[in-house]
Amino acid sequence: MTRLFPKSLLVLFLSISFLFMGCGATVLVSTPIENVDSTPLKISDLTDAQKKNWGHLDLVADTIPGMSVDKAYQEIIKNKKGDKVIVAVLDSGIDLKHEDLDGVLWTNKGEKPGNQKDDDNNGYIDDIHGYNFLGDSYNEQLEAARILKLRLGDAAIQAKAKALIDKKYAEAQQQKQQYQQIQQAVKNADTAVKKELGKDSYTKKDLAGIKPKDAAMQQHVGILTQILSGEESVDEVLVQMDKGIAHFSDQVDYNYNVDFDGRNKVGDDPYDLKDLGYGDGNPQSRADGEDHGTHVAGIIAAERNNGKGANGVANNVEIMSIRAVPNGDEYDKDIALGIRYAVDNGAKIINGSFGKAFSPNAAWVYDAIRYAADNDVLFVHAAGNEGLDLDNPDNLNYPNDNKDSSTEIADNVIEVGALTPNYGSEMVAAFSNYGNNNVDIFAPGGEIYSSVPGNEYEFNGGTSMAAPAVAGVAALIRSYYPKLTAPQVKHIIMESGLAPKAKVILGGDTAQTATLNQISKSGKIANAYNALIMASKVAAGEITL
Repeated sequence: MTRLFPKSLLVLFLSISFLFMGCGATVLVSTPIENVDSTPLKISDLTDAQKKNWGHLDLVADTIPGMSVDKAYQEIIKNKKGDKVIVAVLDSGIDLKHEDLDGVLWTNKGEKPGNQKDDDNNGYIDDIHGYNFLGDSYNEQLEAARILKLRLGDAAIQAKAKALIDKKYAEAQQQKQQYQQIQQAVKNADTAVKKELGKDSYTKKDLAGIKPKDAAMQQHVGILTQILSGEESVDEVLVQMDKGIAHFSDQVDYNYNVDFDGRNKVGDDPYDLKDLGYGDGNPQSRADGEDHGTHVAGIIAAERNNGKGANGVANNVEIMSIRAVPNGDEYDKDIALGIRYAVDNGAKIINGSFGKAFSPNAAWVYDAIRYAADNDVLFVHAAGNEGLDLDNPDNLNYPNDNKDSSTEIADNVIEVGALTPNYGSEMVAAFSNYGNNNVDIFAPGGEIYSSVPGNEYEFNGGTSMAAPAVAGVAALIRSYYPKLTAPQVKHIIMESGLAPKAKVILGGDTAQTATLNQISKSGKIANAYNALIMASKVAAGEITL
């Protein structure tokens, strides 16, 4: 799945490039657009606290398309006690020592840590908080690159994979070079301005006071003025640019590199489902930049109201960490085994914030999804970040719950697209995939604040952030109404959501618009408050789905 930068870095890159070129209730809430303030808040209007919590806000009260999580706690959950729910995070590793997650980890009580034995006979050694299917590996190719390297699939699949890799590799090289050029220009401007002012730091006022004596200084001042109009400091921007360069370097060196072999150190055959016993029992994040799983886990279950960082959507949750998603495309084998591990060890919800365009052994994953369905486990999956219509058979996003883009193989999968805080035409994130048949619902996924390794917190965006928001709502339902089945929970979330009537821009293309009921099955945005009310009525037999 395409992983995203902070939006501010992309905006900054574009603006600097331009400089170069130019030198209490118990009823469901219904919220049609006419019931919302005619000038709903935008992300730029929010306070810092609101920006960090916008996904939990209420559309009616705040004019922000959050999930009414805070309202649900205040008016419905209050002091109710629910059952513990195990949520498996099938992702990169998680920082198991994080201050906002260390109190919500699942612990395998049948296993004795560090004795190198499979004490509970579940097939996995020392799996105290989950399992690590990646061993010491992390950087990986895209599946398309592996298809080319290993000549997997038929000629048509290989041709499609080659076209993708050739295109993406060239784009990544170009973007890396552009970022490097921009970064060097910023460094040069910073050095020149410091010399001009005769000091090691400067303010916007200092910049405004410079009277450039030549075109070079005029450009330096223009670049730095643009930077400081949107960021706190030049140093902060340079750090962000380092991350951007690292991102594109990873794509060139690993993701799109047909000759790279990231799996060798794991020691298994990833295309043999019967080759077991690989990996280890420590799903702790271990590589530089391996923060995805920690961010996802925090969205679901970061310890609430502890005065630290962020609040997770759900309480009463235990997070099971399954390290199976590398910096590149995941292997079908790891995902299939990871799903089965989660099911066999008590998870009631699995969050899958990953995806890819090619899946040579999709049948293994389909079988695992059916296995989860047979055991009443809900699988929440991110729709993907390419801004594409998944109903188009050329735009596949694996794993999914159908084999032919139309017929579901099981009723335990919920596919989630991403929202931004900007209610109205810009409500659906430009990066979010969509599809009337292949996306079920939308949830907050743009600029979400959550935990990252080292007791830190960051804003990240993607459908990877929207899926765990819905997984959190599902966990609330399964905690307080534990007799409801996975399909019931899925349909409660879909049917209880809010149904805006506004036309939204698709894929960032203002010429392409649609209403939510044209680009998703439910036509709705997830709402925890409504979901809990509907769940109570379904559990009591007052309504049927």
